[in-house]
Amino acid sequence: MTSGRIPTEHGDFQLVYYTNSIDNKEHLAFCMGEVSTCDDVLVRVHSECFTGDVMGSRRCDCGEQLQRSMAMVAEKGHGVIVYLRQEGRGIGLMAKLDAYNLQDQGYDTVDANLMLGHKADEREYSLAACILEDLGVSSVRLMTNNPLKIAALQAEGIRVSSRVSLEAPVNADNEAYLLTKVKRMDHMMPMNSFRHRDQ
Repeated sequence: MTSGRIPTEHGDFQLVYYTNSIDNKEHLAFCMGEVSTCDDVLVRVHSECFTGDVMGSRRCDCGEQLQRSMAMVAEKGHGVIVYLRQEGRGIGLMAKLDAYNLQDQGYDTVDANLMLGHKADEREYSLAACILEDLGVSSVRLMTNNPLKIAALQAEGIRVSSRVSLEAPVNADNEAYLLTKVKRMDHMMPMNSFRHRDQ
């Protein structure tokens, strides 16, 4: 619908605003440099996390991944961060807070979602593929630890030429959450990350 220049500590990005009739949410693309003429564009598909992205919550690694992605795009000089409005792995902020309460009682992030009547992960990525296609991006170097995200984009016709690991600091508040993502959701993170956590 429109776009505008956003200066950040990592440099100037263009924030591109999208509407759609599939989920009726406003999704965004954070772009730097010329991407439509490039192959294997550095791309992050990031799902909204108000608590991590905005409030700096230590319960997850989302905020650190977003900032790291912006820094990596800036270092490269061009790339895209697609920002999808699917909070809490698709269950929404209210249910996410309820899941946090269950996690504080000892349940992991997967079981907490299931106990609330949700799937472990309800996100989908067809709109991310549409956004990339609109930007003229057909092949990507995808910044992710999530193999399902790679498969989902490839199923939508986006060629993932390689995966770029996005490791965030492990701390006492997010260690169990990150371990669950590795053990129960097949996320690709080195296990030695969990032996050197900060306090």
